[in-house]
Amino acid sequence: MNDKKKLSLSARILIGMAAGAALGMLLNLTAQDVDWVQDVLVHGILGSVGRIFIISLQMLVVPLVFVSLVCGTASLSDPGKLGRLGGKAIVLYLLTTAMAISLGIALAAMVEPGKGVEIGQASFAAREAPPVWDVLVGMFPKNPIKAMAEGNMLQIIIFSILFGIAVALSGEPGKRIAGFFNDLNAVVMELVVILMNVAPYGVFALMAKLVAGLGLDTFLPLLKYFFLVLAVLFIHGGVTYPLILKLLTGLNPVIFLKKLRPAMLFAFSTASSNATLPVTLKTVTGRLGVSQTTAAFSIPLGATINMDGTAIMQGVATVFIAQAYGMDLTLTQYVTVVLMATMASIGTAGVPGVGLVLLATVLTQVGLPVEGIGIIIGVDRLLDMTRTAVNVTGDSMVSVIVDKSEGGLDEAVFNDPNADLEEEDLSAQLEELEHERAS
Repeated sequence: MNDKKKLSLSARILIGMAAGAALGMLLNLTAQDVDWVQDVLVHGILGSVGRIFIISLQMLVVPLVFVSLVCGTASLSDPGKLGRLGGKAIVLYLLTTAMAISLGIALAAMVEPGKGVEIGQASFAAREAPPVWDVLVGMFPKNPIKAMAEGNMLQIIIFSILFGIAVALSGEPGKRIAGFFNDLNAVVMELVVILMNVAPYGVFALMAKLVAGLGLDTFLPLLKYFFLVLAVLFIHGGVTYPLILKLLTGLNPVIFLKKLRPAMLFAFSTASSNATLPVTLKTVTGRLGVSQTTAAFSIPLGATINMDGTAIMQGVATVFIAQAYGMDLTLTQYVTVVLMATMASIGTAGVPGVGLVLLATVLTQVGLPVEGIGIIIGVDRLLDMTRTAVNVTGDSMVSVIVDKSEGGLDEAVFNDPNADLEEEDLSAQLEELEHERAS
């Protein structure tokens, strides 16, 4: 029997990540100064394959969000349900973000990662966060086609919901349009499956290029900061989320985390919640039993405004920068950091480099030098990968909780270990069972 068929998607992605990291380390140690290796292999072949993989994922985001939201909204029999879904999702996203940054600040204050760090010539050009009213007005698209072309997720969500409501209210013409969108949704999801099958190769290229370019001279002085952020991310993703899920739904968090592995691995390798969105949507609906309506609304919204991983980085980074500059933060300033980062996670949604924009805003608010961001930028790429995996886990957890509260969650699917497994995985399991019976 073909060995490849025995491996699940998660296992193949892990193998791709490990092989890519090993190749990258080899190139880093032996060929960092060899121009043709860097130009042709690292930046040329590996860089191109990785970029093509990311672009292919991003290609699906806009059509998937638009089609899924239209299908979900058009199927609502109770228009008031949409308001409840949105209200519950936003409250949970803000609550988990506040918990994340509070956890980061508390552990950073105890561990003191910035003590004894030499500042050097740190510099950072801060982007300005837009006023909250501009963000509110900017959520409504003047030109929905332009919003889709630019990937403006909040505007796409608003237009998709309005379009879906109009479809639901249009009688027979609306039913024909809804049927077309349901068929289109099935086709787009098949595209997602195709991309998931080639994911290990894209992940291999991304990891190899990343590790090949790591500089130990940048990394070593920030080891304490790096591992503290990493530890807080693991605590939030592996302890806080499971506890919340168990308390609010009674569901088994081990099953949740196990089934979410493909989406978490995608998020880690791409470092983009939006690029991972197609995989997240397929996983929560097919593997976790979340209804199409809830997933189509809460997952894109979470990918845009839910930034628990980023909030953890902001909490630890704020304390780290304050300690590095020899400045003591008061309790009022700590509270200000929590409130600012939590509310700004919605206010700066859609801004490029949103994590650093948020951090610059927070540092300015508590009187810390924004240039301090330049100290941590060197290790931020590796941390960005982990915090994206945490963000995606939070998006999925909120979807499960909201759907459970609305009575839409299919618990049989959630508890079924074989629900929506890839066809090749199922066939491999059947072949193994037959082999065991024969022997």
